[in-house]
Amino acid sequence: MVADLATRHQNELKRRSTQEKIRVALYVQQAALNFIDGVKNKEYRLTDDIIKAGFSINPDELASITSKHDMKVLKMHGGVDGISTKIRSSFDHGISASDLDTRQTIYGVNRYVEKPARSFWMFVWDALQDMTLIILMVCALISAVVGLASEGWPKGMYDGLGIILSILLVVMVTAISDYRQSLQFKELDNEKKKIFIHVTRDGCRQKISIFDLVVGDIVHLSIGDLVPADGLYVHGYSLLIDESSLSGESEPVYISKEKPFILAGTKVQDGSAKMLVTAVGMRTEWGRLMSTLSEGGEDETPLQVKLNGVATIIGKIGLLFATLTFVVLMVRFLIEKGLTVGLSQWYSTDALTIVNYFATAVTIIVVAVPEGLPLAVTLSLAFAMKKLMNDKALVRHLSACETMGSAGTICTDKTGTLTTNHMVVDKIWISEVSKSLTSNNSLEDLNSAISPATLSLLLQGIFENTSAEVVKDKDGGQTVLGTPTERAILEFGLKLEGHHDAEDRSCTKVKVEPFNSVKKKMAVLVSLPNGKYRWYTKGASEIIVEMCDMMIDGDGNSVPLSEAHRKSVLGTINSFASDALRTLCLAYKEGDDFSDDTDSPTGGFTLISIFGIKDPVRPGVKDAVKACMSAGIIVRMVTGDNINTAKAIAKECGILTDGGIAIEGPEFRNKSPEEMRDLIPKIQVMARSLPLDKHTLVTNLRGMFKEVVAVTGDGTNDAPALHEADIGLAMGIAGTEVAKESADVIVLDDNFTTIINVARWGRAVYINIQKFVQFQLTVNIVALVINFVSACITGSAPLTAVQLLWVNMIMDTLGALALATEPPNDDMMKRPPIGRGESFITKVMWRNIMGQSLYQLVVLGVLMFGGERLLNIKGADSKSVINTLIFNSFVFCQVFNEINSREMQKINVFRGMFSNWIFIGIIAVTAAFQVVIIEFLGTFASTVPLSWQLWLVSVGLGSISLIVGVILKCIPVKSDGTRASPNGYAPLPSGPDNI
Repeated sequence: MVADLATRHQNELKRRSTQEKIRVALYVQQAALNFIDGVKNKEYRLTDDIIKAGFSINPDELASITSKHDMKVLKMHGGVDGISTKIRSSFDHGISASDLDTRQTIYGVNRYVEKPARSFWMFVWDALQDMTLIILMVCALISAVVGLASEGWPKGMYDGLGIILSILLVVMVTAISDYRQSLQFKELDNEKKKIFIHVTRDGCRQKISIFDLVVGDIVHLSIGDLVPADGLYVHGYSLLIDESSLSGESEPVYISKEKPFILAGTKVQDGSAKMLVTAVGMRTEWGRLMSTLSEGGEDETPLQVKLNGVATIIGKIGLLFATLTFVVLMVRFLIEKGLTVGLSQWYSTDALTIVNYFATAVTIIVVAVPEGLPLAVTLSLAFAMKKLMNDKALVRHLSACETMGSAGTICTDKTGTLTTNHMVVDKIWISEVSKSLTSNNSLEDLNSAISPATLSLLLQGIFENTSAEVVKDKDGGQTVLGTPTERAILEFGLKLEGHHDAEDRSCTKVKVEPFNSVKKKMAVLVSLPNGKYRWYTKGASEIIVEMCDMMIDGDGNSVPLSEAHRKSVLGTINSFASDALRTLCLAYKEGDDFSDDTDSPTGGFTLISIFGIKDPVRPGVKDAVKACMSAGIIVRMVTGDNINTAKAIAKECGILTDGGIAIEGPEFRNKSPEEMRDLIPKIQVMARSLPLDKHTLVTNLRGMFKEVVAVTGDGTNDAPALHEADIGLAMGIAGTEVAKESADVIVLDDNFTTIINVARWGRAVYINIQKFVQFQLTVNIVALVINFVSACITGSAPLTAVQLLWVNMIMDTLGALALATEPPNDDMMKRPPIGRGESFITKVMWRNIMGQSLYQLVVLGVLMFGGERLLNIKGADSKSVINTLIFNSFVFCQVFNEINSREMQKINVFRGMFSNWIFIGIIAVTAAFQVVIIEFLGTFASTVPLSWQLWLVSVGLGSISLIVGVILKCIPVKSDGTRASPNGYAPLPSGPDNI
């Protein structure tokens, strides 16, 4: 927990450091620009291109008005209206799409200059920086020089040239792998930058990419949006802008016609507005700043950090073995030389022998240092990220993919995640009458059941108090834009209006209070033709009813809301909610005057209607929740909806079980820490919750219960909970840009099933890395022990530098590619999640590692010390043949052990293997290249061609490792005990199967 907090603290410091860099760069840049302007006293002139295009203002002057908040120059140009005229834009019509190319040529494109991507040769250069490889290259050069002096051309070159070719092969494979990853991450980074906004063009509201934005565009801003360009405020309601990313000031800025300047890179904290774009790309402050900051890249994931520690320990062990091997070889060499020719006489061949000893020792370090561990993590995560992108999940941070595999709790929203988010008004209560709207004649029946005055109030309340709007399509049709709830109510109002004479909407909006997830309501103040004012408010049923002391009865009259009436109204709300309908109430209040400073009233309203909105459960959600339960992942619904609606949906999805608790946010937040400790494990549904309630729940799950928590969110106010969670999941469709920015994963289709796919791939990543570590540690142990023992006993190492470099490539790059790219299987979701602090290398892995190592050491030892006699190998080259056989058998043991490592516990290691073309390809390439090395590259690899019988021996000994693997998996391993289920009920299974 302390380590986890430390990591989060470091990440927060990094984030703050980046913000500080931006602010410092901003201040320095601003000072420089002011100085330059002061020195030059710059005059902006209209060029022929600008005049020919029909514009009347210089691009730099236009950009400087907003960036410098220059009200004096703005008024000189006629204010926002004058600027609009000079850039040929209309507030209602926008710009013409035919002008886009011209505007981009004159005023620029909405992109900032990025630093060029690293070329392939830069990755080659990076791979060559490895110190052990540099030492080996020096050894190879010395070997070549000494070899040429003693044995002449070309024989003297073979040893040195063989090492150099092996090094180049390792370098090229590493560079290609890293380069491909960089391209993949670049592609994913581009996906992150795909942000769409609403603009008005050609008189139609349409959705475009921020990169297609041009000067003159009319942009529609709403809560949670990231401002995509510099611009001027046209009109709007209660617009608050968070400029902390630029200025560092935490206090939001109120934007109005008196202060109309809006800067790119800031966030809409509250309200809505239309903005006229005045500068894009490199002419904005944000664009210039972003181009000066270098890309930070991905931080190391927790697993990479952990494996780097493992690699360091193994590297130190390798260094010890390498030093001992070199010392033993040198001592034996000096003793033999002293006993034969004496230590006073030295020849060039002696120097070559010492160089080769040193090269062998250095190569042992190369093999021992498992640089493939971090590579395997990156490869696995990159592979998973690519696959998840195809499955509609954009992973923004590498660590999220890995952490999701350990998630024990998912706190999910209801609307749009568990449900389809395609809402329709299914029932309505008005004038003491409850009507179902599913039949064809339902609207006519509703018209006849209520008075014209009541109908007029209802329609005015729907049309005036909404954040949705009707816009024209390019083909002339009409589309309703807005949140699903707002769309459903407005569409209902349009249909209802179509069934009688169109209502006179001769009222004017005076003040708007947009929907707020804390207040759970929205309100609008309109002025009526008779000079009076009327408030309309709409929101969560219980909250609106609490604000009402009057209601409209069956005759259309306003009557007091008596206790009997209130009870009846609440009964209707609960009835709608029990049918899994989302409920909202509409109410109004009249007044003679108003004040600009006052908020909407909190009481004295007259209840007009209750809407019951249907939002069906998504197909596949029930199965996905069931899969979570099987995997030991507890799904908790956290929603702002009515508790009865939440319970009905939760039961339908399988979230709310017999032993679970459904609780409301106000009740939850009033609990003491001791009460929460007993309550939280049983909470499965939290209704009427605030974003703060979600944050409290997540904090306690992580702190009290040490749970790895994933949280979904879509609103700006969800950002704290998304940031606090181990994995923040933002909705790609319904989510605001602020929520997406705080999230680790963006669920592009807002579907709960997609979240389960992220968990499946997260587990696949973790288990794949475990498979690779098991494979690599086996190779390490065998290579180190066999060379050291041979050096001590025979005075020579059976595996040469070139051979060890090839083995190193098999187990590092190729092994990582083969094992780290295994797709998930269904069995992975039948195991409990890996808890915090659990050992990465399990007892099952140690059993497999030690068993396979022992088998390989016995086989290679028998070949080394008794191979010539057992296999009847005679002749002058018998030593070379047996060393080649040892090398060949060692490689094929690794090939078959790679297959064996596909499953750490299951006996059937071939399941799904033939559908994984990457794995099959790497096994085939490894085997084919081994044949080429033995039969055709013996001069460089110190091998000799083998007879077909000896090939059979090598392959046969390697294949026996599969049988050894089966035997090992039949040996029971003592488990660490049964872990309690995170929900506090039945214990989860544990043991060897739960890797």
